[in-house]
Amino acid sequence: MAKHIQKVLALGGINGDADLLESLFEQLGGEPIDAVAVVGDLGAPWSKADTYRALFQALGHANVYSFWVPGPNDAPLADYLRESYNMEIAYPTLRGVHATAVIGPDHVLFAGIGGEIVDDPETLRSEEALIRYPGWEAEYRLRVVGEFKDYPKVFLFATRPAHKGLHEPGSEILAELINTYRPRLVVTTGEPSEERLGKSLVVSPGRLDQGSYALVDFHNSAVELGAVATRTAV
Repeated sequence: MAKHIQKVLALGGINGDADLLESLFEQLGGEPIDAVAVVGDLGAPWSKADTYRALFQALGHANVYSFWVPGPNDAPLADYLRESYNMEIAYPTLRGVHATAVIGPDHVLFAGIGGEIVDDPETLRSEEALIRYPGWEAEYRLRVVGEFKDYPKVFLFATRPAHKGLHEPGSEILAELINTYRPRLVVTTGEPSEERLGKSLVVSPGRLDQGSYALVDFHNSAVELGAVATRTAV
């Protein structure tokens, strides 16, 4: 198992398809992947515990360090968190980073917040039918990142940060968090793409349930957008 991070597999929108996730790992069997970063939605709307369990088992069986945050549809949050906790005990390489931060291999800090982030401070937070937070809560939850100034960082967001230069809509608060803490890599949702936000590389791998993923070289910021090969029926 890798003790350093060079190649990061970025994923989004698995939508409960553990078989597709396993197919991707089979397809990438020759790739030296050092870490996996997943932004929700991990499950389909109102997924049951066994759906999350199958996804986390697929990640665990891949035997690579994996980090993730839930999407807006990974509600209710309590069900998702309970299964995430159970699987993190079963597989030491798995770590959910929703509203928190952990130190991964090579002393890389992984941090993030899932759900929909809305900049309006009056937004009502929700964790039952939909996962949604006001932007100030994202700022509060991730302030711990400031204690790790000298660590290279990877941020995971299930909401896109705004990009004023490219006039792309998104959360201004998440963009400010990126500008403040300057992660080397940000994995987020949206159409497959890569761009720069200040000194940070922002990558959207697209949705795995639509066949898209991304491979990122953590040190030279090279991005390869790929497609999952469809299994041939026998």
